[in-house]
Amino acid sequence: MLAGQPQISLAEPLDYPELVGAMQAAKLILTDSGGIQEEAPALAKPVLVLRAVTERPEAVEIGAAKLVGASRSAIVAETSRLLLDPAHYASMALGTSPYGDGRAAQRIRDSVCGYLRVEAALTR
Repeated sequence: MLAGQPQISLAEPLDYPELVGAMQAAKLILTDSGGIQEEAPALAKPVLVLRAVTERPEAVEIGAAKLVGASRSAIVAETSRLLLDPAHYASMALGTSPYGDGRAAQRIRDSVCGYLRVEAALTR
């Protein structure tokens, strides 16, 4: 039913760079994928979660995602609201991630380097 709609893309599974590009180009994201629930909020994309429950409730708790389940009427209603109500869209397009700021590797590196500098100084 969605094939051929001008503003809807249906695709086979994408590799990661293509997936990120598709999410960046999207207005909003409908998914049942836990990984996408984690990443889409950081891209400032509202996420409608097509599940009754999620193992990643943090995005729902901050308002960047909403559980809508699998009911056609609920999916259509929530999608329509996001597309037609700019204030509601803005309230979900936060551009923040409840899962961290993406700087964990840098912090770990800095901590390890600091530890190694202290250890090196002690052994001199």
